[in-house]
Amino acid sequence: MQHFTSDISKNKFPANELVSGKLIRNGVLKEIIKEHPDFNENCNLSLSELNHYRQQYIQHLLTKEVGTFTELEQTVMDNINQNHLISDEASEIKNPITRGQLWADRIASFGGSWKFIGIFGIFLLGWMILNAYMLHNSSFDPYPFILLNLILSCLAAIQAPVIMMSQNRQEEKDRDRAKNDYMINLKSEIEIRMLHEKIDHLIVHQQEGLLEIQQIQVDMIRELMDRLNTLQNDNKKSTIK
Repeated sequence: MQHFTSDISKNKFPANELVSGKLIRNGVLKEIIKEHPDFNENCNLSLSELNHYRQQYIQHLLTKEVGTFTELEQTVMDNINQNHLISDEASEIKNPITRGQLWADRIASFGGSWKFIGIFGIFLLGWMILNAYMLHNSSFDPYPFILLNLILSCLAAIQAPVIMMSQNRQEEKDRDRAKNDYMINLKSEIEIRMLHEKIDHLIVHQQEGLLEIQQIQVDMIRELMDRLNTLQNDNKKSTIK
């Protein structure tokens, strides 16, 4: 198997990983020149080395655009380097659910349903009918139902913070989903940029191969033309004699 020596690391790599400096985009080329000033378009490097500088260039570009390279961007770059899927992590809820949060979700779910409204409406109507008509003078909570108002006030005081607890946990879940969506979109953008780089490399490489084939064909045509001219000259000389 043929090998070549990289002009950056001076290490040997398989010939199928050879990348010419002419095929590298200007932004990535400048990133390489920062660390290796002697590198130019006539030099060669391996595909793995090129991918390293591509990721470094994208990292610097994100830092320049956003201002700071945040933990989310670093997580995305780590997932790209390790070939991990962010969507797998996004499908899992990282924060554990406590028993109090679980009960808060259940109470908030029940308290915001028509079932709760129906049951509580029947309870209020039954309470008022019982104390206003059925028990008459011996009612334990006569009109204007002071005990009922106290119960309703206590229920509202307890229910409000429970619902707020459930809403806060839902907001945390929404923030986690938003972070995961941002990381997925960012990873897609970075991989599309890298895909463009690879496609450009393939196109230029194919064009070079086609040009080389055309040059060989031109050389062959020239050789045929020279042979034909030689044969014609020989025929002319033979006819003159």
